Amino acid sequence: MLPTNSSEKKELQRARRHRLTERLRVLRERVRLLELELYPYVSDYFRVCIFGSARIRSDDEIYKSTYELALRLGELGIDVLTGGGPGLMEAATRGAVAGKQRAGTKSRTIGLTIDLNAREYPNDHLDVKVHHRKFSSRLDDFMRLSNAIIVERGGIGTLLELYFAWQLVQVGHLPMRPIILMDSAFWAGLIAWMKEEQLKRGLLSAIDFDCIHLADKPDEALEIIRAEHAKWHAQRTEAPDANT
Repeated sequence: MLPTNSSEKKELQRARRHRLTERLRVLRERVRLLELELYPYVSDYFRVCIFGSARIRSDDEIYKSTYELALRLGELGIDVLTGGGPGLMEAATRGAVAGKQRAGTKSRTIGLTIDLNAREYPNDHLDVKVHHRKFSSRLDDFMRLSNAIIVERGGIGTLLELYFAWQLVQVGHLPMRPIILMDSAFWAGLIAWMKEEQLKRGLLSAIDFDCIHLADKPDEALEIIRAEHAKWHAQRTEAPDANT
């Protein structure tokens, strides 16, 4: 029977909204449980996530530096995770593939692509592609799959990725991991502002900067990554079921 007045229509709308909200809550809880169940299967690999702008061209020095850094990661057999697109994402995946081929490792390149207003095609150097329609699920996958994070130059999207990772570490939703900001001159102003304005006003704590590292050269970033990789490997070796 159809509603006969505006009061009945509003009541039906409220009831439907409530049912849909409850269904969404249940689905989110199912996703959380699935992620917990999946975690042991994805924690067997050490991965470095590299964030950076899609707008930077191959003749830019930061493109070349990103390529070199990823090449070294590929030589070490470390998986490289990016957004899978052009620019610095392409530099990272190209470099990792070249490093894997040079050293004969099993390093893989993983691209988490996303729907955008301007069509952005995956680059040609990806071993694994996973497409997302929403930034929220993509960000969750970046965090779930990575053990260390490198942030190159970028715009709003790169800042979103940086702050998302940083906050999850801050509040303990992620274990402590290094977040390496490449090109200290590019990031110095942001960090100085945070310390001058936010830290001094008590809006964050000094320990919130413990996961942040500034680096200018691939070797500086690699030193941090190697230490984190060694710690990860030691933890796996010590785990009771590491070899089962």
